[in-house]
Amino acid sequence: MPVFTVHAPVRAGAVDTAATDRFVFVRDGFHLWAALFGALWFAVHRLWLALLGYLVIVLALAFGLWALKVGSDVRTMVMLLVALLTGFEASSLWRWTLSRGKWRQLDMVVADSREAAERRFFDRWAAGRTTGEGGSVDRGEPPPVRPAAAVGGADGEIMGLFPQPGAGR
Repeated sequence: MPVFTVHAPVRAGAVDTAATDRFVFVRDGFHLWAALFGALWFAVHRLWLALLGYLVIVLALAFGLWALKVGSDVRTMVMLLVALLTGFEASSLWRWTLSRGKWRQLDMVVADSREAAERRFFDRWAAGRTTGEGGSVDRGEPPPVRPAAAVGGADGEIMGLFPQPGAGR
C-alpha cells in the first residue's frame, strides 16, 4: 500500500494550517512518468533545481559517452539506468524541493490513493490526533535530541550481573 507524506507551507516561521487547500501529498515509491519523461515530469511539478541537475547529468553523460566513442547499446543502457534512478528518486527530490521552499512535513499517511490519503489525514486532523504543528519536520535543523537514559539504580550503581570490586566469588 502506498505511503504519502503530507507537507504544509510555512508563513512567518510557523506552519500555515489555515491553508489546507495548499497541502501537498507526495507518494513515496517509483514514479513511472518521472522515469519515462524525466525533464517534463520535473517541469510539471515545478522542481526547477532538480530539473537543472537532471539536464546537467543527462547531457554530461551523453557527451561523455559520445566523446569516449562508446557503442549505442552501452549508451542506451546508461540512459535506461538514469531513467530508472530518476523514477526511484523522484519523490525524494520532490520532498527535498519542498523542504528547501519553506514547507514542512506534517505527517505520513498510508492509503490506496491520493484521495484516500487526503481523507485519512484530514479525518485524523479533525479528531485531534494530528496537530499539524508539533510533529512538523524542519529539514534544515538537526533532529531533536532525547535526554540520555539514566544508567544504574537510584544510587548510581550499575545494575546487572556484574561482580562487586573486592567481593568474593
